[in-house]
Amino acid sequence: MPTYDLGLEHVSLAFATKNIFTDVTQGVFEGDRIGIVGKNGDGKSTLLHLFKGTQEPDSGRVTMRNGLTFGMLDQRDPLDDNATVREAALEGREDYEWAAETRSREIVEALLGGISLDAKIGSLSGGQRRRADLARLLLKDWDILALDEPTNHLDVVTIHWLAEHLKNRWPSGQGALLLVTHDRWFLDEVCESMWEVHDGVIDPFEGGYSAYMLQRVERDRQADVRETKRRNLARKELAWLTRGARARSTKQKFHVKAARELIADVPPVRNTLELKQMATSRLGKQVVDLIDVTQIFEHAQGEADIDPDVAEMEASASRVDVVPAMYAEPQAHGSVEVAVDDLTDPRLVDAGVPEARQAAQAARQAEEESHESGGDADESTPEVTSAARKVTVTGRKILDDVTWLIGPGDRFGIVGANGAGKSTLLKILDGTITPTAGHVNIGKTVKFAVLSQRLDELEKLGKYKIKEVLSRYKPSYIVDGKETTPGQMMERLGFESAQLMTPIKDLSGGQKRRMQLLLILLDEPNVLIMDEPGNDLDTDMLAVMEDLLDTWPGTLIVVSHDRYLLERVTDQQFALIGGKIRHLPGGVQDYLDMTEAIKNGKDPFADENAGKAGKGRKNSDAGDPATTAPSVGGAASSPSTGDSSSASTPKLTGKAFHEASKRVAAIERKLAKLGEQKADLEAQMAAHDPSDYEGLGKLNEQLQSVTDESESLEMEWMELSEQLE
Repeated sequence: MPTYDLGLEHVSLAFATKNIFTDVTQGVFEGDRIGIVGKNGDGKSTLLHLFKGTQEPDSGRVTMRNGLTFGMLDQRDPLDDNATVREAALEGREDYEWAAETRSREIVEALLGGISLDAKIGSLSGGQRRRADLARLLLKDWDILALDEPTNHLDVVTIHWLAEHLKNRWPSGQGALLLVTHDRWFLDEVCESMWEVHDGVIDPFEGGYSAYMLQRVERDRQADVRETKRRNLARKELAWLTRGARARSTKQKFHVKAARELIADVPPVRNTLELKQMATSRLGKQVVDLIDVTQIFEHAQGEADIDPDVAEMEASASRVDVVPAMYAEPQAHGSVEVAVDDLTDPRLVDAGVPEARQAAQAARQAEEESHESGGDADESTPEVTSAARKVTVTGRKILDDVTWLIGPGDRFGIVGANGAGKSTLLKILDGTITPTAGHVNIGKTVKFAVLSQRLDELEKLGKYKIKEVLSRYKPSYIVDGKETTPGQMMERLGFESAQLMTPIKDLSGGQKRRMQLLLILLDEPNVLIMDEPGNDLDTDMLAVMEDLLDTWPGTLIVVSHDRYLLERVTDQQFALIGGKIRHLPGGVQDYLDMTEAIKNGKDPFADENAGKAGKGRKNSDAGDPATTAPSVGGAASSPSTGDSSSASTPKLTGKAFHEASKRVAAIERKLAKLGEQKADLEAQMAAHDPSDYEGLGKLNEQLQSVTDESESLEMEWMELSEQLE
């Protein structure tokens, strides 16, 4: 048996009626970078606690080399509520101590940026506590570092930073990393080997997540396992990985030829054309159009400019001794004049104008009092209206003159920093928030469903059993062209038929998340909005959810920090940055390139700003470079194409992008028809009487006409494709 630096020797462990590990021997060597995957409840976190010594095995033993230091990020932090952030996370370090050394300064600014070091731990939000605990851990030197879901509550930029930090934390061959996470991009980026925890055993695999998927499919094929459903999901995901997933295109970690042989008979992940046709039949042509939309959140003079999405957690910390952020998200500021007849106008209320909120609250109270007394509201209600007036709203612009058109069957992913306003954008899309300026046009046939980060709606059903809840829905649905019952859909999402009698309140966090998705799909919406849908799901359940979404015939809008999931289930990605919605032709990597440029003091939108100069657009924005960058859609958002000396082809966004995409599709259909005509004419000429010069001449003229038209369309196709890439 090998001598591990840290290992398990014939370890067995059981909780109640579940065997977690059965005679397991496995361990860690110096230089290992191990990712740990498996279903929720199969023992991933327990494994880390065995290594740490906070969990004792029933039999066997845990061994550790003398003098080895082991640091662990648990899902529950050990921080003292009464300690300050400086005391708990920095362990009393003064600013000159952590700021003097490059690595410690990066850790503090990346994880504690925007948080006051004087704030009490007990006053922080869950996400802030998580960052503080991670900073505490990373600031120390460890021989072995174990991280349990480290990417939770981190945005894409910070996740990217953490991946780079872990890759460069130790010299090659030194240190060791154990990583439990459902973030598959993170696993692929950081890990060099994988452990799959299942059925009481630990199966090792060489390489990162992509290599693990290849080996797992091959293992299942050779063993002829009974888990057909699980195997097919793995093969489908491998097919997506192999067929050009952008996040892995520059770093393949498995043998491409072998992978292609394994998935040769797997169809494409999605039939995009068929789904769009089905979505159009359900939705019509219009879904949601944002036209010249501006959303401002007003703040009192001297207050910090805080997005309401994070205002509650920011309010917990003193603004004294705030750590400078590693990356300062561009913000747009300005004013909008709103003409209103009534201070309770939702544009003012949703913009946070104090007088409007007070008026709205007074109106609600008066209505409640009138309802209780049974009197006439008009006689008893205090006057909350005023003469027609114009109100100027000043503050942070979450959306700055944005035009964004969402059509039937569109599958859009949205990425952005914490506090950029992504949740606010979703509320504007579904009509929950009325924008300060502009219009939101929602199609007449649109039926929204929102998978939010909270489980409030599900909590209301807590006392009911799963069977009772499912009985409220139709007895059958058509899924993948087959008739399916709600119970079968439930099983597809990882539930067992025996769980039908389980009360909703007794489900685990991951099970509640899956049940939330199931009930939404049973409602048969045609526009599905998902806010961080991967929360609480393991990698296998993420694959199940993605498989369901692959055949879902509607419009899909997804907000997520999980770049793998985002690029897997959506066809186009956008970034909310500086008050603009920016198309990301190259996927999430384009967004990271933008943020890297900003961190380095560059303006990634300089070319767009230059193209827009001279158009004379009136606004009262501050001088932030991002403020004047073009948004998605509309004439005002398209970069100037008048400069023929431009070094690169101007990129299209928004409405222009949508129209160009439609034109490209039309050209491709036309080229296919012209190709058939050309082949037919060539066949006619080959079979024609060679002595009939006149007949051959006419056929040749037709062939030349078809060729000329094809060449013209091909040139147009190439030009548009360059602008769409």
